[in-house]
Amino acid sequence: MSFFDTLETRSADERAADLAKALPEQIARAKSAAGYATLLDGVDPAAVTSAEALAKLPVLRKSELSRAQAEKPPFGGFTVKPAHGFAHIFQSPGPIYEPGGVDGDWWRMGRFLNAAGIGQGDLVQNCFSYHLTPAGMIFENGARAVGAAVLPAGTGQTELQVTAARDVGATAYAGTPDYLKVILDKADAMGVELAFSKAAVGGGALFPSLRQEYADRGITCLQCYATADLGNIAYESPAMEGMIVDEHVIVEIVTPGTGNPVAPGEVGEVVVTTLNPDYPLIRFATGDLSAVMPGVSPCGRTNMRIKGWMGRADQTTKIKGMFVRPEQVAALVEKHDEIVKARVIASRDGEMDAMTVQIEAAGGDEAAYARSVIEVLKLKGKVEVVDPGALPKDGLVIEDQRTYD
Repeated sequence: MSFFDTLETRSADERAADLAKALPEQIARAKSAAGYATLLDGVDPAAVTSAEALAKLPVLRKSELSRAQAEKPPFGGFTVKPAHGFAHIFQSPGPIYEPGGVDGDWWRMGRFLNAAGIGQGDLVQNCFSYHLTPAGMIFENGARAVGAAVLPAGTGQTELQVTAARDVGATAYAGTPDYLKVILDKADAMGVELAFSKAAVGGGALFPSLRQEYADRGITCLQCYATADLGNIAYESPAMEGMIVDEHVIVEIVTPGTGNPVAPGEVGEVVVTTLNPDYPLIRFATGDLSAVMPGVSPCGRTNMRIKGWMGRADQTTKIKGMFVRPEQVAALVEKHDEIVKARVIASRDGEMDAMTVQIEAAGGDEAAYARSVIEVLKLKGKVEVVDPGALPKDGLVIEDQRTYD
């Protein structure tokens, strides 16, 4: 087995020692960016040397980044270089603007492509979009980092995709999980045999049945978890047991609506700190749910693993005409020391909305909890006090049980 570099096989002590050096440097870079003036006010970078210390800093949410960019375009003051200092500027829905570089595998996608077996001698048909959004360039830079050639195919024009793949002898596919099937089915209809044996996918769900269909065609398909803001966050290896966290990010799993880490193994929101020196996103909330897996991968890579994408953390729900947000549920928990966690359940009572607030606590004043529910959630609801440990560990703080059939 070939590793991308020696970082992938570090011991826990080596990784912690390296983090103790890299994290303060990154916090210092962030503090030099105007966008962090309030978020990191009073923070001593030298004191932030571990994931535990990092967890005490505020979370940066995409909504805050969007507002900052609107006030101070294009990057809201969160980069350490001006816009013209980057190779590319991308736009994602929102709009959100992201910087991009071309040197040194800026997006860190080479590690994933190497794990997928892609390297020198391969020709990657890159079917991610090159138009405004960064996905196409992210994967192209990764291919360059592992010495593979690239056919910059982009999206659409499937018949031309088939012809090009045949003519140039493409051996690997990069794109969304389902578009490879579209290409393969079109090739079958055209009577064309393609040479794909590897696929590196992202940006959508890779269902087991689809992965098996590719395997039946002789194509090994692995997936990564990446975002336009952060680049590669985690990736599969041939072991296909969870996703291994990239070596240049720190991943935390927190209770949605807060910055508080969940217990090991519990589902929560993915919060990422990147060590990219050009764009130092600190505790950036992705809005995605996942959970940490115990142990290390059988493939020999030793970094923390997560279960991959498990849904969205933004569980904002309208009840009785009022929005209830995860941040409000977190505020309710903070009002009472004895509350461990809480869960809001939206349901129907006849033709009317109903709300139940389940509170996990060892006793306490139920009437006081009810008053806090009205104060914080701005709604009346039934309060149920349950024993500590009784609520599901599935990352949900707001559960909508209503059906609209």
